[in-house]
Amino acid sequence: MKKTCVLSLLVLLLFGGGRVFAQKVAVKTNVLYWATTTPNLGVEFGLGKKTSLELFGGYNPWTLNKERNKKVKHYLIQPEFRYWLCERFQGHFFGVHAGFAEYNIGGVRVPLLPSHVKNNRYEGWAVLGGISYGYVWILGRRLNLEATIGAGYVFWDYDRYDCVKCGDYHGGNTKGRFNLTKAGITLVYLIK
Repeated sequence: MKKTCVLSLLVLLLFGGGRVFAQKVAVKTNVLYWATTTPNLGVEFGLGKKTSLELFGGYNPWTLNKERNKKVKHYLIQPEFRYWLCERFQGHFFGVHAGFAEYNIGGVRVPLLPSHVKNNRYEGWAVLGGISYGYVWILGRRLNLEATIGAGYVFWDYDRYDCVKCGDYHGGNTKGRFNLTKAGITLVYLIK
């Protein structure tokens, strides 16, 4: 199921633009997300002079420590509609985004989540929606640097286990709260 979702996202990112490729397109990767050992890729399509649509995804398949079952396994799909204050792909922008993730996280301190998360393993899914602000600096003819931050509402559905492999089940829960929903320092390559 997870592999099918990731492959579908990649096919959509690569071939789903149709006639949009006649306009400006950007391929991007979030450097902050790589710091969590998560490969990620985004494609942003220009829709109008001041609007664009970003399709972003990340996938982390690794267990960091097999003996202690430390892991931040997950995949995330996050589209965002952007309104640019000047021209698309440069300067200030505001965005509206949504997202879906499935995760299996344990034994790792995750920023912005309670510290007790490190003492258990959580397996489940999440949906989110929010707004964002960002700025893009032009570094070269085709290379940009983007900084973005977003906040909104996140809804989690999860099962909790001991951190040890095949640990005891401690029940499931659903939670929702306002939270950071997007953060990035992103390298952007423009395709004309």
